Amino acid sequence: MDKIQEEIIKEFSVFDDWLDKYDYLIELSDSLPMIAPEHRTDDFIIRGCQSRVWVDARFDDGKVWFAADSDAIITKGIIALLIRVMNGRTPEEIIKTELYFIDKIGLSENLSPTRANGLVAMIKQMRLYAIAFQTQTK
Repeated sequence: MDKIQEEIIKEFSVFDDWLDKYDYLIELSDSLPMIAPEHRTDDFIIRGCQSRVWVDARFDDGKVWFAADSDAIITKGIIALLIRVMNGRTPEEIIKTELYFIDKIGLSENLSPTRANGLVAMIKQMRLYAIAFQTQTK
């Protein structure tokens, strides 16, 4: 996970201002593993986000795989980053890893308070999925 976080930090370091970083987040939204249409329901929505964000996870061969969607393009880019770091990891890795890239790229300080709350809610939900899958394996 640290290698991927370092890649993200390096990618964002080429931009001098946050308008360029927001443009890059918008580009990243295209890389988002899309959630199945039947999972774009209230059962999969992240509470606490200003925009509507749906996240689903599946557990396969000891690893967690995420899919998501949002009605806001910047939020789609943010969740794409989170999935990039956490996808294909064990539940334990997802639960224990510090997501330091968020502060290193300046994301948390450049989000509106409601988007920052949404970011925390997305991370929390992804970790809750990991905890649920970890519990299944014990």
